[in-house]
Amino acid sequence: MKILIDILDSKVSSLLEILRPISYVKAKLLTNSKALLMSEIREAVEEMKLIRSGKKKVRDVEEFLNER
Repeated sequence: MKILIDILDSKVSSLLEILRPISYVKAKLLTNSKALLMSEIREAVEEMKLIRSGKKKVRDVEEFLNER
């Protein structure tokens, strides 16, 4: 299982000191850009699930491109 935790930069080292000795926990630091990318991908997957289940309407490509 994976858990994404958002923590203040000033507190990261103390949390990692607690987690590192635990053999079944692997901690990996993410850059803000990677965390944002992961979040956006997760949102896109959830949106696709809603579209496939019929709970969200599919938008026309022309409508999407003309949105801006």
